[in-house]
Amino acid sequence: MPEFENEFTWGKAVANNSTDEFHADFERGVEEVKKELGKKYPIIINGKEIFSNDCFIVSSPSDTRITVAEFPKSSADDTKNAVSSAKNAFEKWRDITYQKRAEIFRDCANVFSSRKFFLAAIMTFEVGKNRFESIGDVDETIDFMRFYALQLEKNEGFCKNTSHPNSHEKTKTIMKPYGVWGIIAPFNFPSAIAIGMSTAALITGNTAVLKPASDAPLSSFQFAKILYPSLPEGTINFVTGSGSIVGKTLIESPDVDGIAFTGSREVGMKGLQEFTKFTSKPFISEMGGKNPVIVTKYADLEKASAGVMNAAFGFGGQKCSACSRVYVQNEVADKFILKLVEKTKNLKIGMPWQMGVFLGPVINKEAKTKFENAVNIAKRDGEILTGGSVLTSSVLENGYFVEPTIVTKLSEEHKLVKEELFLPFLCIQRYDSFDDAIQLANQTEYGLTAGIFSNDKKQLDEFLSKIQAGVVYTNRSASATTAALVSSQPFVGWKNSGSTGQGSGGENYLQQFMRAQTQTRCD
Repeated sequence: MPEFENEFTWGKAVANNSTDEFHADFERGVEEVKKELGKKYPIIINGKEIFSNDCFIVSSPSDTRITVAEFPKSSADDTKNAVSSAKNAFEKWRDITYQKRAEIFRDCANVFSSRKFFLAAIMTFEVGKNRFESIGDVDETIDFMRFYALQLEKNEGFCKNTSHPNSHEKTKTIMKPYGVWGIIAPFNFPSAIAIGMSTAALITGNTAVLKPASDAPLSSFQFAKILYPSLPEGTINFVTGSGSIVGKTLIESPDVDGIAFTGSREVGMKGLQEFTKFTSKPFISEMGGKNPVIVTKYADLEKASAGVMNAAFGFGGQKCSACSRVYVQNEVADKFILKLVEKTKNLKIGMPWQMGVFLGPVINKEAKTKFENAVNIAKRDGEILTGGSVLTSSVLENGYFVEPTIVTKLSEEHKLVKEELFLPFLCIQRYDSFDDAIQLANQTEYGLTAGIFSNDKKQLDEFLSKIQAGVVYTNRSASATTAALVSSQPFVGWKNSGSTGQGSGGENYLQQFMRAQTQTRCD
């Protein structure tokens, strides 16, 4: 059985002194993607690629004059056909051995690994991630496929003999797939989240209908295109279009046995209530966060400012794990803010496929408008320390570029402090005692990620004991709240950040896509 090892492309390039090779490979990926821009793509139903004249255009948020791709506007009937195809394929796929299923996904991971720079370059155009964020997204995709394949094999398909005091009764427990799963994915990790959820459903013997975000369907199409020829017809179906049609049809379908969803709390909770209105069915959801970082008077302020900056403004704060609240102790607040503002002002903003760019655009016009509204509120009710503008220089005028923004002097109950914005927008609050900081950090409906900077071991222990979040970090300068690795840091949300308490990329995740059966054979 192979051991699991994270793909970790950039980290390995740094360790091996091969960063020049990394950048050269990425540049070749960008040039390859440029030749593919503007193509029409199909949906995939029952093992067939279906093109349409009724399409929507996927434009690059960096420059809306660039057409990344065109995809069909799927109808409710298209979605129902996809569900029907998945239902018809279920028994055939279910009966394929878990060893063969693991092999198929390991093979797909190997293809992704061989094409990683092309796949990452797609993302720089599709959603505006810089090259490091993009390669990390593709790495995570590869990790999900390999890790879940290993978990399936390691647990022998989740089949286990049990003991019984009567020797004439032979007993065991088996985990069996439910049937058809609807996969509803977000734009922000268009490869890792979409493919990670799909892999978990499929590798455990379910069939699936994957609906990617309309802002970012191309990355997950690469997966469906590679995978579907290796599976029985209808095992994986790929359907593009609006959430109000495709997503709604999946959630309302009586033939969909489970939903895996990542997105906002509002949409997730509404989907959960609708999906389980008439019967109990699994709805696995990850629903965002309002993630705090605590900086104490015992912190290394250089580390703290770097960690907060990376966590708050990486990919423009458009991560459910992004840091959006900082609680800094009064004694060090001025020094910390000075360092953080200086680092933020020095960030390079530009076309994300270009070398050296840290921050690209926000995803669409709605996000830009949301940013402008948040800035207006911050100006009225608080103080903007840096940022606050939409960028309209001649180079950036055709994209959705905004300045990373830091705000202070807001009340604890202010909507900007409480509500998830999904923007490069950070609120800084001051506190007196460490107990206050823990209490303030926990005063949120969310519980996804959290971080702390302190060199006091007692404070670190207390933070780890009391913080109400599923993924927590101490003194992490690379990023205070983001960039969890598959296997090492399973990604799980507490409270309104998730519905199950079982983290993706962890040992317990796959079992959510199956149900137990106890079998007894009598002599």
